[in-house]
Amino acid sequence: MFCRLSRLCRDLSRPTRRVTPLVRGSLSRSLGLTSQRRIPEFSSFVARTNTCGELRSSHLGQEVTLCGWIQYRRQNIFLVLRDFHGLVQVIIPQEESAAPVKKILCEAPIESVLQVSGTVISRPPGQANPKMPTGEIEIKVKTAELLNSCKKLPFEIKDFVKKTEALRLQYRYLDLRSFQKQYYLRLRSQMVMKIREYLCNLHGFVDIETPTLFKRTPGGAKEFVVPSREPGKFYCLPQSPQQFKQLLMVGGLDRYFQVARCYRDEGSRPDRQPEFTQIDIEMSFVDQTGIQRLIEGLLQYSWPSDKDPVMVPFPSMTFAEALASYGTDKPDTRFEMKIIDFSDVFRNTEVGFLQDALSKPGGSVKALCIPEGAKYLKRKDIESIRKFAADHFHQDIYPIFLKANRNWNSPVAKFIMEEQRLGLTRLIKIQEEDVVLLTAGEHRKACSLLGKVRLECADLLEARGVVLRDPAVFSFLWVVDFPLFLPKKENPSELESTHHPFTAPHPSDIHLLYTEPEKVRSQHYDLVLNGSEIGGGSIRIHDSELQRYILATLLKEDVKLLSHLLQALDYGAPPHGGIALGLDRLICLVTGAPSIRDVIAFPKSFRGHDLMSNAPDSIPPEELKPYHIQVSRSTDSSAEKSSLNHPHYPES
Repeated sequence: MFCRLSRLCRDLSRPTRRVTPLVRGSLSRSLGLTSQRRIPEFSSFVARTNTCGELRSSHLGQEVTLCGWIQYRRQNIFLVLRDFHGLVQVIIPQEESAAPVKKILCEAPIESVLQVSGTVISRPPGQANPKMPTGEIEIKVKTAELLNSCKKLPFEIKDFVKKTEALRLQYRYLDLRSFQKQYYLRLRSQMVMKIREYLCNLHGFVDIETPTLFKRTPGGAKEFVVPSREPGKFYCLPQSPQQFKQLLMVGGLDRYFQVARCYRDEGSRPDRQPEFTQIDIEMSFVDQTGIQRLIEGLLQYSWPSDKDPVMVPFPSMTFAEALASYGTDKPDTRFEMKIIDFSDVFRNTEVGFLQDALSKPGGSVKALCIPEGAKYLKRKDIESIRKFAADHFHQDIYPIFLKANRNWNSPVAKFIMEEQRLGLTRLIKIQEEDVVLLTAGEHRKACSLLGKVRLECADLLEARGVVLRDPAVFSFLWVVDFPLFLPKKENPSELESTHHPFTAPHPSDIHLLYTEPEKVRSQHYDLVLNGSEIGGGSIRIHDSELQRYILATLLKEDVKLLSHLLQALDYGAPPHGGIALGLDRLICLVTGAPSIRDVIAFPKSFRGHDLMSNAPDSIPPEELKPYHIQVSRSTDSSAEKSSLNHPHYPES
């Protein structure tokens, strides 16, 4: 991790090619930017002359001043000083004349902050450390100053020392000292800087801030509510700048982007944060292909130099294809193991439950072939998968083995082996050690189940040494042609937007809006990386009558909440579209971090709490009075009942 951080800092120092703005005319001249990035001065304006990590043999004989933390000390002979750039070895003077310096260096606790001045010298023969970038030199100290002494730490500042996440979040400022966290945050900064450069300098986008205090938006996730001093009136924190960026297009800004803070009150979700960051983009006079090419170029331009380069264009797949082959709208395409449709094979079957499934509307027989599953999957694994299917999907999964002694009482195994083994082998090229997991039911439900099982089997195989998902491989995929609407879970007879209510219908399906809206495809596109959605966008509705019809008639929303947007669409709104990239998720995948919390400087716990400051916190009644709010405390009995319905989970 130290070497990666050192390399990252070195990359920041490299000048880049000349950048020519693409915007022409007087506006271009007035917004002209510098032609070359300057090499960063890491030690400008501060007390040090150099960073700990930059010193090499080329600095021999130089007088330097360094500032940093004591990483460790050995037998009062030398210590290692650390800063954001790296480590350097400092020799503790043993001469009697240097006793005050020795006292400071020997008695300062580990992680204390020091300033030392001295000479860069070579390490003695045979004592160079090739694993350390500064391993050929050391510092012969002349003066030292203890800038701040460190008390006993709650944990050691070392990447290899295991700490609970709750403890790390409680002392986040200490956790940030680790080289790993430094690498994550500095790489994030570098990628954001290159994203800005690509959008603004190369393609004429305008970086515009939009309000944080807004109003309630129909549909989508729950929003955080902010009280105002007007009785009964509240602001809401925006889930995204969606309406504002569309209004900017109406205002003629043409190309907008923002590194936007967004807020969603989604409760306890381990993979989400209540506040998060997205790269928000909107363009006028653009189509889906234009947005896709823009994002491919942006990622290619901003991609870290220590990773394999991004290859464009990214492959594309329809929502229907993704569901049928992978059981999800965000497939991990780093490995095969696709879902197979066996419906035709079993069309004339005598197996009762298969007959029953195929006789119903949308009924199907689906299967997943696990390569060498008989070799790696244990009986308890199969039983665990079957239990998951029954508990979460109310469906059965039946394992099929080609070896007669491994059928584990599957009700269809014997039938297949006797009657249709050759046909199935020819259809999906089943090998003798493979395991087939079979299920039957409604198409979408069966595919979704096998999509979950596919990932679970990948986890099981990788735990036993089978390499399926190479962490060094980045597999991008566009998923397109989503349905415009989905049935509401709580009331399937009503519709809700798959993406959001401003997404334009597919031009070929507009006529279906008025007869069979559930069949309408949308101009919505998602960008998937290694099985995670990292971006989503759409071409927007720019016709006010169409927008009003979808909101009021199909979605049954109160159009008064969006009267400002509908009015704006009446005043010459250009065709427009956009996308938002989830910055936290993207950086998490690029760095291989275990969680998005690792790539955010001060994240919340998965329950939405700040364990460092104990936010959210209570507010005294007298401070709530101006907002016309009174807190009603739960009674003991109702609190007890609530705790039973919502059991307490630890923060990590």
